Amino acid sequence: MNDVLTPARLGPITLRNRVIKAATFEGRTPHALVTDDLIEFHRAVAAGGVGMTTVAYCAVAPEGRTQHGQLWMRPEAVPGLQRLTDAVHQEGAAVSAQIGHAGPVANEKSTRLRALAPSRMFSPLSMRPVQAASIADIRRIIGAHAHAARIAVDAGFDAVEIHFGHNYFVSSFLSPRLNRRRDEYGGPLPNRARLAREIAEAVRIAVGDSIAVLAKLSMDDGVPGGFWLDEAIEVAQWLDADGHLDALELTAGSSLLNPMYLFRGDAPVAEFAAVMPQPIRLGIRLGGRAFLKSYPYRDLYLLEQAKQVRAAVWMPLVLLGGVTDRASMDTAMAEGFDFVAIARALLREPHLINRLKEEPAAQSLCIHCNKCMPTIFTRTRCVLNSGERVDGNCTH
Repeated sequence: MNDVLTPARLGPITLRNRVIKAATFEGRTPHALVTDDLIEFHRAVAAGGVGMTTVAYCAVAPEGRTQHGQLWMRPEAVPGLQRLTDAVHQEGAAVSAQIGHAGPVANEKSTRLRALAPSRMFSPLSMRPVQAASIADIRRIIGAHAHAARIAVDAGFDAVEIHFGHNYFVSSFLSPRLNRRRDEYGGPLPNRARLAREIAEAVRIAVGDSIAVLAKLSMDDGVPGGFWLDEAIEVAQWLDADGHLDALELTAGSSLLNPMYLFRGDAPVAEFAAVMPQPIRLGIRLGGRAFLKSYPYRDLYLLEQAKQVRAAVWMPLVLLGGVTDRASMDTAMAEGFDFVAIARALLREPHLINRLKEEPAAQSLCIHCNKCMPTIFTRTRCVLNSGERVDGNCTH
């Protein structure tokens, strides 16, 4: 069994341990450029002991942002990104850029740019129709991923993570519920998976072996008629056989249709309503429970699904979901996973990995109340760390 806290190879790079800070939108780029606040966010996690931290979300095109305050990869962003990667490297960690296109998850009202989906649909996020992407749009977005990956190399990143999850652009093409196309990108699974495979190939060609290339792949959209585990296994096998990726990180849920399916635990409906403008605020207060569903939290809640993928592919896999302590990390290693990814627990304690080195039996202070989630619209943080009041019972 691999020791999670010892060095490990990830494609062409070596991480000091097998713990990755998962991509969680930081809400610290108000002008779509790196800020000192964003740099400090990742420097603190690096100083806290992770092997690699992931910057999210780095859109490959301006319309590929979920909202206007997100970073998008362009030459003007490089100086700030370079300062960020330098700061992380000085703490001994590696740094990855999560690159992707939001597709139908983009809020057209916020970005003031045309949102795109595989097929025309109505967005519950922007309350507007989303247009179907043309073949020209698809070709442009594939090229934009390659360009964004080259910018990541120029800015000193050690890796890129391509976003194939959560019903963002690529994931929406994988979904039989959202993809109703009748061309080479729609219909049977090989067609729906074509975009993911072409983007992985384009990114690998763009960066060669200079950095590691990962992809974040959904196993289950969490909605009826959506992408599910049986198809996810096949897509993972094709991506493995193509040989363009160094690892897959396995995830679940739909930011568009069922966001809490990934996070599990309490659904902070009142907190989401409080940060929204009217009339969306009133709508969330009245009907938010139908969209923000609560699912019981337990450690390693994606493990059973992820084991099915592990049994089907050879490439390294990153286990996400309820990784909070040394015991869960050791379980992941024993089940054949090569890395673990942590998000909420590191918001609560950026220094958690260093604490686990000193106290292997230590328990995370994160209580999975999910009240960090609405803070993405202001400045992503653990409300317990910032002294904000947390009302109600939280799911431990």
